[in-house]
Amino acid sequence: MKLRIIKKMEQDLKQIIQQNNIILFDAVCVICNGWARFLIKHDPQAQFKLASAQSPLGEQILNYYGMSTTHYTTMIVIINGQLFTESTALLKVLSRLGLPFSLMQTGYMMPRALRDFLYRSVALNRYKIFGKTDYCLIPSKENKHHFLEQVIREYDTIQS
Repeated sequence: MKLRIIKKMEQDLKQIIQQNNIILFDAVCVICNGWARFLIKHDPQAQFKLASAQSPLGEQILNYYGMSTTHYTTMIVIINGQLFTESTALLKVLSRLGLPFSLMQTGYMMPRALRDFLYRSVALNRYKIFGKTDYCLIPSKENKHHFLEQVIREYDTIQS
């Protein structure tokens, strides 16, 4: 019985990942929370669904891709089930937000090793540079469609 429940959860997770473009962000990071607020403002169609890396769902997704659930070194972006990290993740998101943000695609002209070095320089020092927050970004009535857990909850309600 327990094995059947685990298999069902794995199937559900795989379906969630395939059906949603997902951004996992570090909820205690000030700049990461700022990035999430930026996305809420500049992604009005909510193409990307946000989830905290520290949430149970975020941890399930990290486990699914074999990523650490305790040491967050990169933003995670999943598009059509494909995982992107570091500078490529950032560029993938910006390229889908339309002008002027899509102009950042020119960043692909820079060698990936250099892009990722620059990304890591900020990411690995983000707490020192920007600090931590005790306040996680919480879905509101106006922005709840941007959050993966809320989308899943609404879907489950419809299916019941």
